Amino acid sequence: MQLGLAVIGALAVVGVLGYNWRQERAARAAQRAFASGHADVLMDERREPTLEPRRAEFQAGAAPDERVDYIIELELAGQPGVQIREAWRGIELRFARRALLTVGEGGARAALQLVSRSGAVSEGELVEFRSLVETLAAQVGAAVRAPEMRPALEAARNLDRACADADVQVALHVIGIQPTEVAAEHFQVTPRDDGVTLSLDVALTPEPSRTYEAMARAGRQLAQSGGGRLVDDAGRELDERALATVGAQLEAVRQLLLSRGIEPGSPLALRLFS
Repeated sequence: MQLGLAVIGALAVVGVLGYNWRQERAARAAQRAFASGHADVLMDERREPTLEPRRAEFQAGAAPDERVDYIIELELAGQPGVQIREAWRGIELRFARRALLTVGEGGARAALQLVSRSGAVSEGELVEFRSLVETLAAQVGAAVRAPEMRPALEAARNLDRACADADVQVALHVIGIQPTEVAAEHFQVTPRDDGVTLSLDVALTPEPSRTYEAMARAGRQLAQSGGGRLVDDAGRELDERALATVGAQLEAVRQLLLSRGIEPGSPLALRLFS
């Protein structure tokens, strides 16, 4: 989907903070020594973020999902559930939140999350995961059924690119007021020396357009009641037209996610954008 030039300008004015997964992955690599229409929205206007995106906590009880996980089926003889869980601890330690195990009657599903905000899993990581699960299966006497790895990796890279296009945060600044508490649902309020910043992470926000409207309304009310101004990152005052244009375009980002079966703010989105 392509957004028009007017939208590009409005997004730049409001200060959309884009979190491209590839940029974040490169930044993490440096510290160690997640190509579409939406990527073009920021174009040369992309700035270094002034806010960190929300980090989603791992969802307790999450089940493997074929849309984002590489899933290996284990067929069990008897009920060696305890034995499998004990053997699984090493794999879970190695892959942390990306590894999931569910054990049911007569079988288990061992899964590796292929995509997160850090990027797509590497071929080496997937080979290692499969090898470790096959070793676990041999230990407990389970038969293994695993999908081909290459198609899974290609699907993961495609999903990574799509999610990078939707990985944006919108921020509004209210300056010239005393930092104050704001009743906020699904958007964040961060104090600053000369006021507050209101922000939302689109992929992690249920009903992002409605939440944005509430955030913009709160920003306007704060500015009016405190004698302040609602501005972008460069300190330029925002008018109703710019705010309305950006709010309308958030639906395009939501539709991009929905085309991949991802509802913003859903458990699946929380996993992908963690």
